[in-house]
Amino acid sequence: MKLPAFDYAAPQTLAEAIALLATHADALPISGGQSLIPILAFRLAAPSLLVDLRCIPGLDAITVSATGVSLGAKVRWCDIEQDERLASAHPLLAEAVNYIAHYPIRSRGTVGGSLAHADTAAELPGIAVTCDAEIVVIGSAGTRAIAAQDFFVGPMMTSLAHDELVTELRLPPWPPARRWAFEEFARQHGAFALAGIALYYDLQGGVAANTHIGVIGASSKLQRIAEAEAALNGRVVDEAAILETAKAAAAAVDPADDIDAPAAYRRSLVETLTERALQRARGR
Repeated sequence: MKLPAFDYAAPQTLAEAIALLATHADALPISGGQSLIPILAFRLAAPSLLVDLRCIPGLDAITVSATGVSLGAKVRWCDIEQDERLASAHPLLAEAVNYIAHYPIRSRGTVGGSLAHADTAAELPGIAVTCDAEIVVIGSAGTRAIAAQDFFVGPMMTSLAHDELVTELRLPPWPPARRWAFEEFARQHGAFALAGIALYYDLQGGVAANTHIGVIGASSKLQRIAEAEAALNGRVVDEAAILETAKAAAAAVDPADDIDAPAAYRRSLVETLTERALQRARGR
């Protein structure tokens, strides 16, 4: 399908981009375009102005420090794949990126675009929520850092104001002894996940602590599964604990029936994927 007609601007600075968004009520920003272009093609959006962020400098850095990992909004998936530091600085992120679409898309899709798109089956938003990340945005009112769990408010819905842009994703430091795993299931490689689980826990005195379990693709909102986390915290991670945690995860999600899968199937996937992820995490 052909795209709708729109005006085009390629500002050189963030200030220029924000001003354009502020003065055009139906303007949309574009970065990699891997989500927006199909949306335009299907006429699900018809902006009067497209604000291209490709010329804005300073948004494509990956920073690893004692305070954690910072990803600029224009960092691409292939940039994350190729950064060898992330294998130890944030292995959960590094593993999850391998599940994102196909190489051509990973060579164009960006961190900021995925966060702003807020698809509940997308890997990066799921990692952000699971890992208590902060999302930095800038707009006419200034800069603010938003907790990931507050940034995502519903399917393809965020707390971004119309004139705000994502500039950075901040992930907390990653202890080297942490146990972790990412699992997802899709009908074919590169397709959207019918369900996925990101999780990690720390060992304290031989038992699990600080357990974080996040779900994608099987809930109406990106979220951690508090009931499953509580089922594992304070326990030796043995077969019984793993099975009970997996059952708690499945019981806590509330997927909907849709054309891709019935709710019961997605709930069963959550249980299976949680069990697999915990088995892999324990082995690490």
